[in-house]
Amino acid sequence: MKKIVIVSDTHIPIRAKKLPQILIDACQEADFIIHAGDWQTMDVYYEFAAYAETDGVTGNVDPWEISDRIGKSKILEFGGLRIGVVHGDGIRQTTEQRAFDAFREEKVDIIVFGHSHIPVMREVEGVILFNPGSPTDKRTQPQYSFGLLEIGDSWELKHVFFDKES
Repeated sequence: MKKIVIVSDTHIPIRAKKLPQILIDACQEADFIIHAGDWQTMDVYYEFAAYAETDGVTGNVDPWEISDRIGKSKILEFGGLRIGVVHGDGIRQTTEQRAFDAFREEKVDIIVFGHSHIPVMREVEGVILFNPGSPTDKRTQPQYSFGLLEIGDSWELKHVFFDKES
């Protein structure tokens, strides 16, 4: 069984000073971490990479050091499961539509995106659109969140919702 943590919009140190413990605990058990942008600093990348192999994309508030290192979109493959990753920022359309359109010509099973901080999991034209929300900046959402993907003989994708720790 492969465990993948999916996260976006960490915004450290602007919106939070550190990653929440529930996310750290999940990362310590992860085989891989996917980040869908708005890391804000390379230090966040290095922290995730200390727990598990980490990859992702740049967001609209990330500096050039992050953009040059990881790019704006990519496809990751895990045993035949193809995951498109993009932040989802831009003009016109909704964040979901921009994310979907980024991989319209590709064969992907899941599209991971961020930007809106709104947790989403729904199927569109046979593709699962998944926004993990934010573990550090929930904006108007009732809870903070990130995602977990477990891959074995089949795969299961879910959100992990939590309240701010004291």
